[in-house]
Amino acid sequence: MNKKIVAMLIAALSFSLLFAQKSKTDSLREVEAAKTEVWAPEPPVITPGNSPQGAPADAIILFDGKNLDQWRSEKDSMMAAGWDVFNGIMTVNKKNAGIVTKKRFTDYQVHLEWRVPENITGKGQGRGNSGIFLANTGAGDEGYEIQILDNYNNKTYVNGQAGSVYKQTIPLANACKKPGEWQTYDIIWTAPRFNEDGSLKTAAYVTVVHNGVLLQNHTEIKGETVWIGKPFYKAHGPSPIKLQAHGDPSEPLSFRNIWLRPL
Repeated sequence: MNKKIVAMLIAALSFSLLFAQKSKTDSLREVEAAKTEVWAPEPPVITPGNSPQGAPADAIILFDGKNLDQWRSEKDSMMAAGWDVFNGIMTVNKKNAGIVTKKRFTDYQVHLEWRVPENITGKGQGRGNSGIFLANTGAGDEGYEIQILDNYNNKTYVNGQAGSVYKQTIPLANACKKPGEWQTYDIIWTAPRFNEDGSLKTAAYVTVVHNGVLLQNHTEIKGETVWIGKPFYKAHGPSPIKLQAHGDPSEPLSFRNIWLRPL
């Protein structure tokens, strides 16, 4: 047989053996890889909003610009929310109290948009002061507050500026826009859990994104918000969300597009 033909046959046989070995190796790797593949249960399919701020299909709409049907006065569970609604926006009415959701929640993702007036006056804490209480656990300002405040060229104590866990945790950045511009909060809230005797089982945690900037990164909450003294926990279950009417002369703040996804 021609030496050239023999060489070609040997080369072809070697290639076949190498290909077979590679195929066998690849098959074994695929078998091993398949052992760590998880196929069920499949995550639910959720249609996202039409914009980054839009409510996804599974969201509870807390304010769609039409009415305050999802809210009530913090003073009385039978009293309507006393804030003003006009042109798709709700605005704090400082003659009335803060407002709380009629529904109670535990863990959730919430989106809201807020704006301080373009012609805002005042300084420090007296400049567009409000807050979102992630679990309003009782009368008045009881619960866990994420501060809302105009901190665009407005200094204050840093554990009381926008995006702080009020009087507890300093935000990672100051992402405030100019007065008159709409701002966004996207918040992930994990509520605390309590033992049967009322003692704390697991602390609360919060993540806050302000205008696309991370301010609180799975921050552990030390307890309920207090103005004077140290934060503390007291046992509670599912709770409403509160928007604060601080009563400063520099109000009124405005809100729009508020939605929530229970987790």
